[in-house]
Amino acid sequence: MKATGALFLFVLVLFVASCAPKKDSSKIVEPSGGAAFKVGLVFDVGGRGDKSFNDAAFAGLERAVKDFSLKLEYIEPGAGADRKTALEQLAAQPEVKLIVGAGFIFTDDITEVALAFPDKKFACIDYTLDTTRKIPDNLLPILFKEEEGSFLVGALAALTSKTGVIGFVGGMDSPLIKKFERGYINGAKYVRPDIQVEVGYAGLSGEGFNNPVKGKELALIQYGRNADVIYHASGKTGDGVFDAAREKQKFAIGVDMNQEDAAPGLVLTSMVKLVDNAVYEVARAVKDGTFKGGQPLVLGLADKGVDYVYNDKNKALIPDDVRAKVEELRAKIINGELQPL
Repeated sequence: MKATGALFLFVLVLFVASCAPKKDSSKIVEPSGGAAFKVGLVFDVGGRGDKSFNDAAFAGLERAVKDFSLKLEYIEPGAGADRKTALEQLAAQPEVKLIVGAGFIFTDDITEVALAFPDKKFACIDYTLDTTRKIPDNLLPILFKEEEGSFLVGALAALTSKTGVIGFVGGMDSPLIKKFERGYINGAKYVRPDIQVEVGYAGLSGEGFNNPVKGKELALIQYGRNADVIYHASGKTGDGVFDAAREKQKFAIGVDMNQEDAAPGLVLTSMVKLVDNAVYEVARAVKDGTFKGGQPLVLGLADKGVDYVYNDKNKALIPDDVRAKVEELRAKIINGELQPL
């Protein structure tokens, strides 16, 4: 009887705990003075601290908090319906005027929520365009010409490779990440037709962006096949690529943000997408009343929306003639003489 009573009590405790309200995962960043309005940000897989597009989006809005006296509320990523719930949670707040979804996985949910809250402004980074679906007038898709920056780092990798083999590690096998891969391969083969490119993906779902163990496994395989430079487009999975680079003392190329500190002396460059600048300007537009949705904002080399890192820390890794060749390719892409895809 005592054992039965103890078991009942244990089950009761578990039931009560499961019914208790979940702790709100959102966090607030406030300006030093009063706030003009609040901006909401929902992170994608990997969340804050991914040293990639999530951190870039946060950095841009954090700057907007200081410069435009805004309040920022951000929510860490969840699975499936959690994204939509987070967007709705922010949109339901009267003081929130702009809600940002950080990643293409938000496309369907943010479109639906934007239609349900026509008085709010929305922006989605890497929104997936669909010709059968109209973009709501209060939603701004922010797109980047990843293939242009990837073409340049592909050329750079091929021109600096000593083995004639380079690698690519993608996160989720998806149309967006395929743009990175194709641009990278095309750039490499444009300058060195005989270059060999090893390719691997971490997964078929969003979790492919949050699997450093798989990233390291893929990179070690590619380094083992004689690759001496690996470019990753894989979010937090890229942490594993940098681990492998340090272990094998070979080069890696970062993505989205300058990732040179992830493997000091071994990050050849990073293909940066200036997500921070894009969301900063969207926040400015909402504040100034100049926000325009319904059509995508597409940023490439000509708009300084993508680029590659060349600074005092990595210029010793890039010979002057290689730098000159890559800059020549940049000019050709901008003037339309060269198509990365």
